[in-house]
This record gives sequence, C-alpha cells and structure tokens, in this order.
Amino acid sequence: MAKAVIPSKALLFAGVLTSSDQLVLSALEEMGARYGKIDTITQKIPFDLSSYYNSIGKNLYKIFFSFTDPVDRNMIAEIKIFTNNLEEKLSSSYNTRKINIDPGYLTLSNVFLASCKEYYHRMYVDKGVYLENEYYFTKGKFEFFDWTYPDYKKSDYLDYFMMLRKKYRLMFS
Repeated sequence: MAKAVIPSKALLFAGVLTSSDQLVLSALEEMGARYGKIDTITQKIPFDLSSYYNSIGKNLYKIFFSFTDPVDRNMIAEIKIFTNNLEEKLSSSYNTRKINIDPGYLTLSNVFLASCKEYYHRMYVDKGVYLENEYYFTKGKFEFFDWTYPDYKKSDYLDYFMMLRKKYRLMFS
C-alpha cells in the first residue's frame, strides 16, 4: 500500500484579460498585497481567438504574472474566490465586467487553471472551484489536452510557462 505524501508547493501565477492598463496595475497591486512579491510579468499578448469576452472591451490582451514564493496547492480554491471578488471590485464602476483574472499553478509535471465552471475534464477542489489541467510536461516540452484553450497553444504562452518551469525547478533542486 502506498503512503499518502503531501506534494511540494506549486508556483502560483495568474492570467489577466482586459483592455485597461489601469485595471492590470490594480490587479497586480491587490494580488501582490495578498500573495507576495510578483517576480515575472509578460508583455501584453493580444487576445483575439474568442468572442466570449467581447463584453470586457475591445483590443483585449492578456498578461501573465507569477509570484516569488510557492504556495500550498490546496490554496487554489481560496485564490480563485479572491480573484472572482477582485474582478467584481475592479469592475464596480462599470456596468459590466472589465477584467478577467484566472489564477493557476505550475508544477514540474503540469499547469493547472482554476475555474468555477464544472465540466467533464475538471476536478472539483472546494468552495465551488474546479481545477483544469491545461498542459502536461513530457519529453522536454509541454503537451496539450483536447480541452486546452486555443490561446494556451500560442507560443507566447508556452514560452512563458517553460520559463516558469525552469524557475520552479531551480527552487526545488
């Protein structure tokens, strides 16, 4: 019989989708105050693969950022609830949501995203939050699943997550 082993901490990251630089700065500030120092931030990556978020604005872009200190994996439900509340707070002066914040975490083997929507490939975690495995790492690269979001197949995203994986590996070597 195998013994239960608590896994190593994971590298927390978030993707922010918006058309507002000010909302990005506010999200970075609030998340940094809550989860610690932010140590990587991508350039703006144009987001044009889906009309699902058209209500957020025009000329949408996504940025990713990560935090210096790893987190316990079981914190992801609380983090997703926090980011949902932060979206609401940052959009409160508008008539509609103006920012989407998707937290996730990276391990040596996978990249996971938190969601509040149930679907066949998502695992329930806690507090109405599900976890979706976006990539798995094998033979020196990240591989996709059938459900991997189209934008997560972009080279900008893959390059960022490969860099994060190298950073994470150094933390635990």
